[in-house]
Amino acid sequence: MQRQGSIGGGSAATRIRVTGGVLLVAHLALVAWLTLRPLDVPWVMPPNLRPLAGVRADLALGWPGAASPLGEGLALLAPLGVLLPMAHGRLAVSPFASLLRTAAAGALASLGIALLQTGVPGRVVDVDSLLLNTAGVVLAHLAVVPAGRARLRRRPAGEAGAEPAVTVPEELSQGRTPTIPRVGIAP
Repeated sequence: MQRQGSIGGGSAATRIRVTGGVLLVAHLALVAWLTLRPLDVPWVMPPNLRPLAGVRADLALGWPGAASPLGEGLALLAPLGVLLPMAHGRLAVSPFASLLRTAAAGALASLGIALLQTGVPGRVVDVDSLLLNTAGVVLAHLAVVPAGRARLRRRPAGEAGAEPAVTVPEELSQGRTPTIPRVGIAP
């Protein structure tokens, strides 16, 4: 039986979901390795708890100097914007609800990384990284997911790689459920 609103036929939907899940786990393992390694530094900056203070400081360096740290912040979790909907595997879903779910998951992943970094030597909390990571997830989702879903919905059934959806016919009614006349209703 086909899941309501899932992508294509059974094997195509399964392939997309499995591929999305595997890539999601691989990406999260890479992010954990990059962000949770201890740094061997003589001193660290104090935690940044003021929103956009670090972004303003980076922009004060000029565009060439600001491009690297801002780009890193946007790109770190950006693949989640595509991989989360891919692993979810739904084709017929509200675009706004999908964006909201993906942004919330990206923000929670970024928050989890920030909380875990408090126990790692050489790493400090930066609220701007949370904002940039979430913005990267949202931008990647907006750039790829709506167009990809529209393309998959338009894909004809006879196209190579596209399999027709398999549905199970509903069972025919067999009449009323039999009752035993001598059995009463329990108190």
